[in-house]
Amino acid sequence: MADRARLRVMVAGIGGASLGTELLKCLQLADRYEVYGCDISSTAYGLYDKGFRRTFLVRREDYVDGVVQACRDAGARWLLPGGEQPMVLLGAARDRLVAEGIGLVGNDSALVSRFADKSAAFERLRALGIAIPRTMRAGTGHGFEESVGLPCIIKPATGTGGSAQVFFATSEAEAAAYADHIARAGGTPVAQEYIRPDVGEFTVGVLSTPDGEVAGSVALRRSLDAKLSVMSRDRGGVVSSGYSQGYIADFPDIRRQAEAIARAIDSRGPINVQGRVRDGQLLPFEINPRLSASCYLRAMAGFNEPDLLLQYLAFGTPIAPGPLRAGWYLRSLAERFVPDGELRT
Repeated sequence: MADRARLRVMVAGIGGASLGTELLKCLQLADRYEVYGCDISSTAYGLYDKGFRRTFLVRREDYVDGVVQACRDAGARWLLPGGEQPMVLLGAARDRLVAEGIGLVGNDSALVSRFADKSAAFERLRALGIAIPRTMRAGTGHGFEESVGLPCIIKPATGTGGSAQVFFATSEAEAAAYADHIARAGGTPVAQEYIRPDVGEFTVGVLSTPDGEVAGSVALRRSLDAKLSVMSRDRGGVVSSGYSQGYIADFPDIRRQAEAIARAIDSRGPINVQGRVRDGQLLPFEINPRLSASCYLRAMAGFNEPDLLLQYLAFGTPIAPGPLRAGWYLRSLAERFVPDGELRT
């Protein structure tokens, strides 16, 4: 049986208010890990967080090599991506990591690549018969009202973590302008039907084992009252931000629908489903095959996803979450002072 001494874990990507720093808090809560961190930015908040046993500054130019070397120096055998970009880069290097004796904690690399493109991801969901908001790749002809309806959401096909570059458009001309803006910036614009949040917006984490068996899920009904949780609110539309907070409870029907999505896409790790409800159906507007930055809120409620995954992968411990603590889970931002001369270079 594997040694149950404290596992040494590396978190790659530890910027402020990021998934990486939330992962640290989850692992601290479990109190059975030595946690290390690395990042490419000398001003990354986590580099100076004393919760890490040690942190490493790695070079962007040879990122995977730098992360591997940091794991060697720390003696870390488990690696948690702390964001979307680390997840994609490290997922593509999974064979290299395996050869180094490093276990990447995440979903299947093919699924990660497929869902990195939102347009392709929603085409796949549609083909699987999953209820989704009307979604299309925005071409030169546009035709938004006919295709997805107005108002609508315009966003890039890639890199929309934290609701970056997500726009609410109320007219054909406005939608076209946002789509053209994204295209001029080098992105591929996607138009999506706007679903009102009246019935509720949810973020749902679903854990599956590497053989595809759904092992558990947890749902948070987002509060869209707090400024931190809203990217924009105008002309009757609300676009949520990347900072989820709200009410965690059982929500069995919402979880059942999210678990069905996980099975349909053959998830083999963590996924996060964000969606709004209409006529009893959870309509996902974003699906990310990774751990969510709301993971610490879930851990506080009794569903500690990174801990459950690590214990399963390292020791074969069945994923069996304890009782859920229903209630409101709120968050804020934190600050840190770094004296002159102590910035990492």
